[in-house]
Amino acid sequence: MLTDIQKKTRSVYVVVTRTGTGVARAIRVLSRMPYSHVSLSADASLHELYSFCRNYTRIPLPATFNTEQIGTGTFGKFSVIPCEIYEIPLTEAQYTHFERMIEHFQECRKFYSYSIIGLLRVRLQIESELQNKFVCSQFVAYVLEECGVTLDKPPSLYSPDDLRYLPDAKLIYRGELNQYYQEQNDHALSYMPLIHSAV
Repeated sequence: MLTDIQKKTRSVYVVVTRTGTGVARAIRVLSRMPYSHVSLSADASLHELYSFCRNYTRIPLPATFNTEQIGTGTFGKFSVIPCEIYEIPLTEAQYTHFERMIEHFQECRKFYSYSIIGLLRVRLQIESELQNKFVCSQFVAYVLEECGVTLDKPPSLYSPDDLRYLPDAKLIYRGELNQYYQEQNDHALSYMPLIHSAV
């Protein structure tokens, strides 16, 4: 029987997206897959997304670990962003480890960079050791594996499309990212208590 600490009562979210940047279009053409980018979020509202991506909206490089927000940066350039969102259940201990890993990447961001060669290695399925260079899908797979999530292959071989088929993944949304985000915010606001000022 599972103890309370072993029960999967928390979740993180894998968000695969398709934007219209030149790099994203090239990746889709080469991979022949529907999505070109993937991020992680600590909650279903997608208040913050974590991934390896460009530092500046206008140019693809330099790129490294970044905190993404819907409606800003690259996501802010497009009114229509097809996406799928998958829920990954975690235990309380796994979720705490996830938070610590994100804190580490945030604090040590300058020591990491985007792996251009990683794109080719993923495409050719050539395994590599992940240290301080990642593509977005390698980063997501690496964090999930470090948190104890079951993977079908080494993190360095994962593409955004592969992450749609994780054994523990549950599809919770397929559609347009901005619409999902707006609906989440509207839902949250509808539950906020009314504040009456004293007369």
